[in-house]
Amino acid sequence: MKSDLFASGNMAQQATVPGMTLQNAKSVKYAVDGEMHARQGSMIAFRGDLRFERKGQGLGGMFKRAVTGEGLPLMAVRGRGEAWFAHEAQNCFIVDLEPGDALTVNGRNVLCFDATLTYEIATVKGAGMAGGGLFNSVFSGHGKLAVICEGNPVVIPVTPHQPVYVDTDAVVGWSAALTTSLHRSQSLGSMLRGGSGEAVQLMLQGEGFVIVRPSELTAQKGAQS
Repeated sequence: MKSDLFASGNMAQQATVPGMTLQNAKSVKYAVDGEMHARQGSMIAFRGDLRFERKGQGLGGMFKRAVTGEGLPLMAVRGRGEAWFAHEAQNCFIVDLEPGDALTVNGRNVLCFDATLTYEIATVKGAGMAGGGLFNSVFSGHGKLAVICEGNPVVIPVTPHQPVYVDTDAVVGWSAALTTSLHRSQSLGSMLRGGSGEAVQLMLQGEGFVIVRPSELTAQKGAQS
């Protein structure tokens, strides 16, 4: 049988080392030898001796998610084999965290990660009840994290002398060391006249970077995530 479908770029190869790699722009392959964690329902295929179990967030995490809607429903994948992960054909990116690194990520943008990483739901300080949520997911430690994004993200450096303002519905994540607060970019008079649609942003200050996607979250997509 012949077809472009069977091009080498589409064929899954046997993994040679444990851990995650990009299968292609839309999916991640993880060679499991022990345990890893992934977004619930994100597995699209696997081979080998693997078990998939719901992973709790603890009482504190459950409470925060119930109050805010922010959180990350996880599953633990245990055993030995290979698994492929994807979510709604979104683009996949692998972030390699080293000791001392910490990345704040919106729960809707997490695909899978090494069990060696520490994960918690933390307050976005100064953000109040912004559209992006009062709580986000913070990852630290040593290991790899797969992040998903609709389209190609924009990574914007943040410097001490130049803060960055981002739409709370478009932000994917940022360096956890950055300071966050809300910024109002239009006057009360403009708001009373109907506004510009860009009334409030999340302001990030310090030194690091912020990741934004090239689209804003819609109410329908928010309900599905």
